[in-house]
Amino acid sequence: MKIYTRHGDDGTTGLLYGGRVNKDSEAPTAYGAVDEAQAAIGLARAEAEPELAEILLLIERDLWVLMGELATDPGSRAKLTPGATLVTDEMVASLESTIDSISERFDPPTEFVVPGQNRIGALLDVARTVVRRAERDSMSAVVDGSVVVPYLNRLSDLLWTLARWQEGTSLPTRSVRP
Repeated sequence: MKIYTRHGDDGTTGLLYGGRVNKDSEAPTAYGAVDEAQAAIGLARAEAEPELAEILLLIERDLWVLMGELATDPGSRAKLTPGATLVTDEMVASLESTIDSISERFDPPTEFVVPGQNRIGALLDVARTVVRRAERDSMSAVVDGSVVVPYLNRLSDLLWTLARWQEGTSLPTRSVRP
C-alpha cells in the first residue's frame, strides 16, 4: 500500500463515514490544529520521565477520538461511538481529575509564569498554546452537544498544570509590568 492516494490533489479531503470537503474548511482546519497539538504533546512525551510520559500518551490517544469527531460530517454524527470516535463528558472529567491530582503536588505560582524554566516545562507550554489554538479553531466546527471545546479547554489547563509540576515549586515567577 502506498502512502499517497492522489485523492486530495483537487484540494479536498475525505471525512469519516464518507463525504468530502475542501481542505481549508472548518473541520479540516480544526482537526489539523488538533493534529499539531498531538504532535507537540508527543514532543514533550519524548523528553518526559515515565509518569508524565504515561499521562501524555493517554492524552494523545484521546486526541485521536477528538479528531475522529471533528472529521465526521454532522449528518453522520449518530454513527460515532462514545469514547472511540466521540468525546465524552467522562473524558473531560478525567482531565479534571488529573489536574486535581497533580495540583496537590506543588504550590501554584501566585504571579504570571514566564515559560522556559526547564526544557520539559517549556515543551508543555508550547503544547498548551497549540491546544489553545486548536480550541479556537474547533469553535466553528463543532455541533450542538459536542464536548470537544470543553475537552480542549481542560486539556490546556492540564498542560499548564503539568508544566508547573515539572518545573518544581522553588522556581521564580515574574509579574507583568504595566
